[in-house]
Amino acid sequence: MSRVSAGARLHFGFGNLSLSHERLYGALGVALAEPRTTVSATPASTVTVDTSGDLPADDPVLADVRRYATRAVGLLDVTGATVTLSERLPRHAGLGSGTQLAATVLAAVARAHDRAPAVRERAPALGRGGRSGIGVAAFERGGFVLDAGHPTARFTTDRPADGEWEVPAVAARHPIPDEWRFLLVLPDAEPGRNGDAEDAAMRTAVERADPALADRIAGIVTRRVLPAIAEGRAEAFGAAVAEVGRLNGAWYADEQGGVYRPPVGDVVAELEDSAAVFGAGQSSWGPAVYGVTDAAHADAAQAAGERALDAAGAGGTVRVVRGANRGARIEE
Repeated sequence: MSRVSAGARLHFGFGNLSLSHERLYGALGVALAEPRTTVSATPASTVTVDTSGDLPADDPVLADVRRYATRAVGLLDVTGATVTLSERLPRHAGLGSGTQLAATVLAAVARAHDRAPAVRERAPALGRGGRSGIGVAAFERGGFVLDAGHPTARFTTDRPADGEWEVPAVAARHPIPDEWRFLLVLPDAEPGRNGDAEDAAMRTAVERADPALADRIAGIVTRRVLPAIAEGRAEAFGAAVAEVGRLNGAWYADEQGGVYRPPVGDVVAELEDSAAVFGAGQSSWGPAVYGVTDAAHADAAQAAGERALDAAGAGGTVRVVRGANRGARIEE
């Protein structure tokens, strides 16, 4: 039996959505120690998903597990596997649930058959890593990651078929300082954009994207984000990635109803008033809200997150977690 466990990731935004520039996308984000997706697999003659746990048999995530396991078996050219999901990330919440599930299933099936997972090479065939490379990079090594994006001429507004792209290369990676923490606020809200709806929204955003915003983001990344993570300055890092998120929101405003999707805007506004939160924003399509803080301010940041949910009139969960400087845990 093999067991694979991978943490969530935060997605701070893209470097460019305009077709006027030679590189498209180029994401930045961080790997988190928790929450996690954990999958076990044993060799079998067919693909079977163990539904004996807490999830009902018709839960959509189990259908995702079966789909990824079936594809993994074909890619690896093995007979089959019995796959069990024991932990999962909130589905379509902005924490990278799809990529982490695909990667953990692939790796678990591969190791159960004593094969190399080769997640980066096989992720495109699983439909992952088409725009952002943060999820794959987080699975591989963790840390803060800036990916290189895609050549604009190759990856235009139309999404290629699964398998017809390469996961963006890691352009820069830095370990997350041990004393840093990340506030996670998960409002009770509709899932973020995914699947065909996400593809359509991204096409519209790319077609309308102002190239001047990409130039501003490039300056923030090179002069603020990268120096802050390299020097371990949490306050400067939080303010910089929050600004990247706000500028990204201008690209998506027509698609999500504002710079942030409801009720994220109200939560972020409240967090910005807290001295314990150095910068806040929306991860991916949300509804997950992140805040950058540190160990000394963790309790105050937790309290600020709870106040922010109350101020937004939303239920939900709040937690403070560490970053992750290692990739997925693979056990046999």
